[in-house]
Amino acid sequence: MSGLASLLDSDIGRQIIGGISSETGTSEDKTSNLLGMALPLLTGAMKKNATTPQGAEGLMNAINNKHDGSILDNLGGFFGGGVDQSAISDGAGILSHVLGGNQPNVENALSSKTGIDAGTVSQILKMAAPLILGYLGKQTKQSNVSGANDMSSLLGSMLGGQSQENQSLITSLIDSDGDGSVLDDVADMVIGSNKKKGGIGGMLGNFFNS
Repeated sequence: MSGLASLLDSDIGRQIIGGISSETGTSEDKTSNLLGMALPLLTGAMKKNATTPQGAEGLMNAINNKHDGSILDNLGGFFGGGVDQSAISDGAGILSHVLGGNQPNVENALSSKTGIDAGTVSQILKMAAPLILGYLGKQTKQSNVSGANDMSSLLGSMLGGQSQENQSLITSLIDSDGDGSVLDDVADMVIGSNKKKGGIGGMLGNFFNS
């Protein structure tokens, strides 16, 4: 199975980078750099959610009902003539449920790291969200994932293979240490230990079970 680092360096990854670059007018280098940070963040949030049976079941339902990986089989159609508004709306919905009200902080943090303006970061994330779920769906089928433990292991393997620099960044994004930094605040909101109703973890579970 392939990790996110391998995905971005594959033919499919290059199509994704090129398509998003063309859609937003952002250089391929900057687009690749952003995706190299953003995809592990979203995957890490899903992995945290999948540690509970309810979260894993919700994620499996989302994959089985809509995000089965077929989106990656026709990237030419996805990007050709401009990304369809329904796909953008789908991506916006995914991000809203994963990141909640903290989405602007995520976008600003990624903007400061990449030099891409926050508005464009938002555009890129909306396109990337259904693609990363599609990739997870494809990997789920190939690995015959059927339960919470298998899903957690799959998501963990997807997060493997990162460069040392990216590993450090991913750790800062998903490790809540309460030092008050924006990136750690993002982590608290996205995949922190707060499980009360209405929190991001709950929102993600509700989204995948809807």
